[in-house]
Amino acid sequence: MKRIGIISDTHGSCPSDIKQFLQACDEVWHAGDVGNEATLSEWERFKPLTAVYGNIDDYRVQKRLSEWAVFKCEDCKIIMTHIGGYPGRYNADVVEKIKKEQPDVLIDGHSHILKVMRDPKHNLMFFNPGAAGNHGLHQLRTALRLKIEGKRLFDLEVLEIPRKSDLDGLGITYEEYMQKREEESMRFGRF
Repeated sequence: MKRIGIISDTHGSCPSDIKQFLQACDEVWHAGDVGNEATLSEWERFKPLTAVYGNIDDYRVQKRLSEWAVFKCEDCKIIMTHIGGYPGRYNADVVEKIKKEQPDVLIDGHSHILKVMRDPKHNLMFFNPGAAGNHGLHQLRTALRLKIEGKRLFDLEVLEIPRKSDLDGLGITYEEYMQKREEESMRFGRF
């Protein structure tokens, strides 16, 4: 069994609250827009990292990463890219890659919109972890973590954190916000 963290769109940051959420993970998968080479190195020092480059990543990041990652975790075949669309609205390159690779899991980023859904047409699980960084139009910074054993994906958890400036507007610290989230999670349960 492996514990996996999935992030995207860090845009030059390694937020401590995101890293805290991912601390229990065995490895981290980053779906692009890392931001710069220093940020990539910091994520690599944090946990074993599988990553792809995104549209804002410069030539230094692109030299170290690929546009696509195709790999196995446990018995699951994973494909990951930055710009891919989502079930029913994939771009042509993604459709071609799905047909060729026949993955169990597809991960992309770019939209800054967290989306997790089953794709019955291609018999795969789709993940877009949203955006973990502060840059962009998104209101929440997000990350995912889950467990994989064999072909089974389970214990999916979603982290949603207001952007730092938004926390200041709430008049609470990050620690107070996380304590409130934990209390809510205990009350409503996890999925």
